[in-house]
Parts: sequence; C-alpha cells; structure tokens
Amino acid sequence: MNEKVVLVTDFTWASTEPEAVELTGVGGRLLLAEEGSEVELLRLVPEADAILTCFAQVTPAVVRAGKRLQVIGRYGVGVDNIAVEEATRRGILVTNVPSYCLDEVAEHALALILSLARRICAYNGAVRAGDWRLEVGAPIHRLSGQTVGIVGLGKIGRTLASKVSGLGMHVLASCSSRQARAEQDVEVVSLERLAREADVVSLHVPLGDETRGMIGEAFLRQMKPTAFLVNTARGALIDQDALLRALHEGWIAGAALDVFVPEKLPPEDPLLACPNLITTPHVAFYSEESVLELEVRAARNVAAVLSGRRPESIVNPEVLALDRWGHLR
Repeated sequence: MNEKVVLVTDFTWASTEPEAVELTGVGGRLLLAEEGSEVELLRLVPEADAILTCFAQVTPAVVRAGKRLQVIGRYGVGVDNIAVEEATRRGILVTNVPSYCLDEVAEHALALILSLARRICAYNGAVRAGDWRLEVGAPIHRLSGQTVGIVGLGKIGRTLASKVSGLGMHVLASCSSRQARAEQDVEVVSLERLAREADVVSLHVPLGDETRGMIGEAFLRQMKPTAFLVNTARGALIDQDALLRALHEGWIAGAALDVFVPEKLPPEDPLLACPNLITTPHVAFYSEESVLELEVRAARNVAAVLSGRRPESIVNPEVLALDRWGHLR
C-alpha cells in the first residue's frame, strides 16, 4: 500500500492519535504543521495527498500548490477558512463534519444567555472585590415568558430552541427557506421582526456573502435596549465596530461572544473593555466527547476518499461529475 501523506494544518486538542489510528488502515501518515501559516503550508503541501484543517487558512495559493491533493477535510462545520471554489476548480473534494457538537454549542449559547440574564459575571466580579450588593446586577427579569430570537434554524438552532422552550421562553426564528419547515414551539419570522421583538438574539448561521456583517448598525438599533446578543457561530456575522457603539451607547443591554474577528482579539481591543460584554475563547464546540468525535469523523472522511470510498459529507458535490470521482457517485 502506497503511503498517503495527510497534512494537518492546526488543531487545538492534545493529540492527533485518533486521526493517526483512523488513517493507518489506508496507509496514511500525518504531517503536522507547526504554525499553520500560509508560508509554511506552501512549503509542506506539495507532498500532501490530503489536508485536515481546523482554523488555519487554506488559501487559493495553498490549494494550487497541492499538486497531489485529493481531499481537504475540515475539523468542523463551516468551511470559510478553505478556498472551496479553488478546490472545486481543481477537482479536489472538500469534506466537513456537519452534525457534531450540537448539544455543546446549544448548551454554551444557553449558558451565555443565562449568564447575561442573571448577571453572573457582574456578581462574580463584585463578590471577589468584596461587594455583596444586590444592586450590582439589577435589574434582573425572569427568563420565563421572554422571547429568544434564533437566527438560523439548522441543527444547532433547533437544539437551542428545544432547550429554551423548556425554560418557558417563546422562540422566534429567522431562517432560509430551506430551513423554514414547521417546528414545534418555534415561530418563523422576518429578521427585522426578530430584531424588534426578541429579548435575546442568538446567532446560528454559517458565514457567507449573505451573512457576513448581517448584524450591523441597522439590526442593532432595531433591538430593544434591554435585549442581549449572543454569538457562538462566526465572528464576522457581526459588525464589531457597530456592536462596540451599541454596547457603549446603550442600544442593547449586553452581548456574549465566543467568536471574533480576528479569531484572537488583541488585549487592547476596546470591545474587551466593555463591562456589558461576556467573552469566551471559541470553545462552544468543546467537550471531551465532541472533540474525540470530531477528530475521528474528520479523519474518517479523509480516509474514505484516500481509499476510494465516499465520505460522510461532501461540501462541493459538483466535483463528483469529474471522471476521477466516478466511483463515488
């Protein structure tokens, strides 16, 4: 069996042993990038038959340099860090793992909603500073009877809807026509109505041309001054300059973000100084169980392609029309 080289651009977990095990059966050998920069990937990719990538940018130049590439596998759902169009032009399959960490992301969004509504971070900081006054977090209102607006009614959005419905919250959803099927306890509305009526807005849409910057000044000014914004999807969905103004000027009561642009905000970024903002470091996907599932399923997709089998999920199925992929149709 000829050795197949799988370039791992980056990962955030302790070990790539699960990937190595999955790829052993197809003669796969992992080649681990040290920093995942374009310069490094351009140097390494010519010897790669496949790529596994988490957050690193697999640019058009990297794709073009991968003369042996058969497949680019994403550790995750979104593929906005991969030059999918370039891969498609070159007949390279792009795979992802679209149905992992559903509970984790929904639970994280719910935790942020509860933290905002109950002023958990404000009270925690006050108590540690010796301030035990109730007024630190006042006013607080019960969540039961309030309205959650879910932007994007995919699998994660639906999972969150079921969880907040259990708290007695009314659920509005704005979604594409493809997603707009009847859902128990969910009312599908326009994005504008959702902005006006929701007490909490939670984002669960992929990043693309239509969604980039969709939460900007116009949307934020429509929200209630008592409302909260939660983002566990992609940082670029939000115009961060507009959000900074909204938090400073009281257009909304607060926000909680797990994702940013850039991925890691510099410590001096003014957003981080907002007292009405809760931040977490892009960890909504994380549990020990979900990471193991992600590693195995992403590697299994790559292993399938390298061994002539159809992977679980193909982002660009149009490439299957090419003769080289006739066996996967």
